[in-house]
Amino acid sequence: MYLFYIPEPINDFLTLNEQESRHCVKALRMKLNDIIHLTDGMGNLYKGRIADNSIKSCKIEILEQVLDYHRLPYELHIGVAPTKNSDRLEWFIEKAVEIGITGITALACSNSEHISVKTDRIQRLMIAAMKQSLRIDLPTFTESTPFSAFIQQMQNRYVQKYIAYCGELAQNPPLLQKICQPTLSTLVLIGPEGDFSSNEVQQAVDYGFIPVSLGKFRFRTETAALFTCVAVQIVNG
Repeated sequence: MYLFYIPEPINDFLTLNEQESRHCVKALRMKLNDIIHLTDGMGNLYKGRIADNSIKSCKIEILEQVLDYHRLPYELHIGVAPTKNSDRLEWFIEKAVEIGITGITALACSNSEHISVKTDRIQRLMIAAMKQSLRIDLPTFTESTPFSAFIQQMQNRYVQKYIAYCGELAQNPPLLQKICQPTLSTLVLIGPEGDFSSNEVQQAVDYGFIPVSLGKFRFRTETAALFTCVAVQIVNG
């Protein structure tokens, strides 16, 4: 099954943009009357027939719509401090989309070494990962947001709120995968390579975040974030 992304309302007939048309007609060698599948990135899957296989403007007739096709049974948002090496953040985002995540926010923390991210590049990467893994929900991505502002904005948005932290304030914290409950909306904070400051941890606790451990070992930022995706996915079956 080949999946195409249409970031707009899908009607009975539509035209793929030039990039998607080239991919469909030239790269995949799809022909007139071949069947393809499309998503709007909002949980809907569409089955369509190629009505005009122009290499620049391939036209599709929509035959069928499947609502909530393989939609995630949970909501997971990760607030993560960008890594100094942007390739590592991009690697995490790509894998997170494949495994299952609904939102990512780049956090600007006290110990952050790198704050700016290339939002357009991240968006293209997420779309490609969604199509490759045959997921039909495109996660949201929010560029650099100050830590304090983010936890204030999110304090009442999620049922489960956790902060993964290695420092002294977290004395024998529970394992994330042991206390995370299935089907509930979940937000997890992952710090920079120098970890969260003690002040940031205290702020998070004051706003209802629970300190958690990801295990015995100390992970890199992108590893911790990806481990979180896997743990929550396993909890939700």
